[in-house]
Amino acid sequence: MKALFLTAIGETEVRDIEKPEVTAGQLLLKISKVGFCGGDLNGFKGLFELQEYPNVLGHEVGATIEAIGAEVPDGFRVGQQVTVYPYLNCGTCISCRKGRRNACQDNKTMGVRRPGAMTRYITLPYTDVYVSEHLSMTELALVEPLTVGFHAVARGRVTAQDRVAVIGCGIVGMGAIASAVNRGAEVIALDLDETKLAIARKIGVAHTVNTSQESLEEALARITQGDGPDVIIEAVGSHITYRAAVEAVAYTGRVVCIGYAKKAVEFNTGVFVRKEIEIVGSRNCTDEFPEVIAYLEAGKFPVEEVLSRVVPLSESGAALADWAANAQGIVKIMVDLDAESDE
Repeated sequence: MKALFLTAIGETEVRDIEKPEVTAGQLLLKISKVGFCGGDLNGFKGLFELQEYPNVLGHEVGATIEAIGAEVPDGFRVGQQVTVYPYLNCGTCISCRKGRRNACQDNKTMGVRRPGAMTRYITLPYTDVYVSEHLSMTELALVEPLTVGFHAVARGRVTAQDRVAVIGCGIVGMGAIASAVNRGAEVIALDLDETKLAIARKIGVAHTVNTSQESLEEALARITQGDGPDVIIEAVGSHITYRAAVEAVAYTGRVVCIGYAKKAVEFNTGVFVRKEIEIVGSRNCTDEFPEVIAYLEAGKFPVEEVLSRVVPLSESGAALADWAANAQGIVKIMVDLDAESDE
């Protein structure tokens, strides 16, 4: 069977690999849809410090249970549609001992530090598989990136009383927007791309700001009558927006950082001491999969609007290269494993 490998920085190749055999405690999954994520893009560009080469890409999955290994509990059936939890934690580091497996010091995400799902069949422990009787394969492949945004909102302790600004409307930022709106917060979406801001409005934000046309700091001061947002979620990964988030957040506010900044970030520490703000990191997700599945099953998310491009596996490497060359207007590229023969 075919698989998309990220072989080196800026290089991909579709290679033949063996179909895996299901073992005790595992499920064999037939993959239908896999999304490219920002981590894949940064790995392609050589900007993701955790990326290992060569590796099969892909951890945003819509699949069907093809076979069930021994010792899998009742409740799983062949033919069920599923998505997967793609992180592997060590269980022994201090984060794992504290119950924070998402921040495992030796985390191995599919497609980053272990083989991913951009191929026809994979096996996984049943504990890493989530069933939905209602979501489409495309929706299932959107669950994981949305959970990352939902986790960031949980880290920010967002409530209906908060004004929340989300900087960056990629798919993870969209997840943060969706979660904050779902909690009843007043949400401000900020991005350079008008296409993405239009999608944010469909999710239900109260305000959008195109930062190519208006200063981020000035816009947030205007919208909040000078107070600043109670919570700012940085979902870009830029040293510029990291610093802007600290400077623009309200006194006693919270800044949540999702993106990996590509350059060192310099702060005037007097700002966050004087404001007594909280600055927290947010990595992967914990228990947000059921919450996101329920959110998508309720039909609250504009699924079709976030699909920028759908390609077969044979064109997936070229699609990734195109995204690296021009990211304008791209929210989600989806690879359709059903579009071609399994061979």
